Amino acid sequence: MLEHVELFFKSIFIDNMVFAVFLGMCSYLAVSKKVATAVGLGAAVIFVLAVTVPLNWLLDKYLLQDGALVWLGPEYADYNLSFLSFILFIATIATMVQLVEIVVEKFSPSLYNSLGIFLPLIAVNCAILGGSLFMQAREIETLGLAFNYGVSSGIGWFLAILAIAAIREKIRYSNVPAPLRGLGITFIITGLMGIGFQSFGGMLTGGDDAAEEANEQVNQIVEPKVIAPKEDIVEKNKEIDEEVISYNDVNK
Repeated sequence: MLEHVELFFKSIFIDNMVFAVFLGMCSYLAVSKKVATAVGLGAAVIFVLAVTVPLNWLLDKYLLQDGALVWLGPEYADYNLSFLSFILFIATIATMVQLVEIVVEKFSPSLYNSLGIFLPLIAVNCAILGGSLFMQAREIETLGLAFNYGVSSGIGWFLAILAIAAIREKIRYSNVPAPLRGLGITFIITGLMGIGFQSFGGMLTGGDDAAEEANEQVNQIVEPKVIAPKEDIVEKNKEIDEEVISYNDVNK
């Protein structure tokens, strides 16, 4: 349970798709002029990531990894289809995006029209493909963790575009210098938000480092000191006395 909670918060705040690895910036900048549009696209991204990351985990686990085809028989144990990762991952993503596009067009034509070309472009949104590739690179162990990672990564992207959309709606009434209006001030705000999200970097790791340091200090304090036996001390004193006497004789 703790592993799921840690992965959830880490994917949202520390490894945020926009502010940590700068993925999905095209849609982030283009569709963040209105909050309503940003909410619709963010929800679509959450859905696509929540579905494609677990599906691609299954493909990677039982088809693409080295020896993953052993379930077909021992003669397939040496097969390695990892070179097909990009093709199959993108095919899965494109299928889910097409499904989302059909549903949005059917039930919310206004949102479909406001999103425009950026809804089908989710299929080539690098944040979507990045979720599956990061899942593969981090060697996520279970299907549940893969689903958790997909949902939390989507929520992180959703929060990023929702925050910038809310700021851009309000900043219209601010006195922004003419050269910075539009994308200029948006880039500056994005950079500041990225710095703010990076401040969460020690949220899940700082406690462990502090605990290890405290344990080392305690061990140094309570570590037993080796005391030399009394006979060794007496013998050492005799040697020192003899050296002093011989030194005095020479000086005489």
